Amino acid sequence: MSGQSIKRKKIQAMFIISMLLLLIYAKNLIERQSFREISSTFTEVYNDRLVVESYIFDISERLFQIQKLIDHCNLDYDYSKVIDEIDMQEKEILAIVEDFEKTKLTDQESSYLKDFRTIIENDLAIKSYELLYTDSSGVNIEQVKLYDNKISQARKDLDDLSQIQLAEGDRLIKKAKKLINRSQIWAQFEVALLIILIVVMFWLIFRKSKDTKGVIS
Repeated sequence: MSGQSIKRKKIQAMFIISMLLLLIYAKNLIERQSFREISSTFTEVYNDRLVVESYIFDISERLFQIQKLIDHCNLDYDYSKVIDEIDMQEKEILAIVEDFEKTKLTDQESSYLKDFRTIIENDLAIKSYELLYTDSSGVNIEQVKLYDNKISQARKDLDDLSQIQLAEGDRLIKKAKKLINRSQIWAQFEVALLIILIVVMFWLIFRKSKDTKGVIS
């Protein structure tokens, strides 16, 4: 084998090795990006879905307490402070809503949350206990029904928000699974590239010919 032929084969071999190494490097870059996306996805599942679901539960509990106070369900309760109690519950709800609004919201979530906030701030902002009860007439049934209807509307907003958490959580889990499957495929691709690289190196080192014991000799 002539020197020029050997040199040409060396260049070809080095080109093949360089391309394989470049592909492996590119694969590693893609893999790092995939891991960042997977990490971001699971962070979003926790912060924007699981934590938000706990917000919805806490809000629902406080809304239930407000309805009990409005409906005069507890005969042993001191209703002289009922307006202050309702106001306190509403402030706690709005504080949770503010945390909710800081999460990553879909357009639907923003709409339901805005409607819910309006109900709490305006429709359930009871200024006088006489709207609920007077000594002469007792419980104001009609007014209580109006408040109950608003609470039912607020609960529907919460139910819709909860359904979104389930749907978005499911979407994010599917996205994570897709990213993981893609990472597994790239891992198999890297193994194949390494095998090819080993074969090329083996061929360079141990191939024999009549003129030389190996291209790189």
